[in-house]
Amino acid sequence: MFGKLGKNSEFQKVYKDGKSKANKYLVMVLVKREDGPNRYGFSVSRKVGNSVVRHRVTRLLRESVRKNDARLKEGCNIVIIARNAAKGRSFQEIDSAVCHLCKLHGILK
Repeated sequence: MFGKLGKNSEFQKVYKDGKSKANKYLVMVLVKREDGPNRYGFSVSRKVGNSVVRHRVTRLLRESVRKNDARLKEGCNIVIIARNAAKGRSFQEIDSAVCHLCKLHGILK
């Protein structure tokens, strides 16, 4: 099971120290830690849509991470930021975007 980033200070540390990669739907910021399970944070701004739309995008991201976490190298703090284009996308599109960013970061096993 993966952990989550909870505090604003944890998000800020990832933004400040992490490496960023992006595609059409998402931006992924990643910073490596010593060890332990990956910890994830999700950011979906109000520009993406109303609360129903934002929560749907967050649920899709969370499910994609849950599905793919076992395939990733451990010991990372990861923040996934949804872009406006992620609104109204299917699970398959979001899932492939997450996998693409993991490949770009080189954290797929």
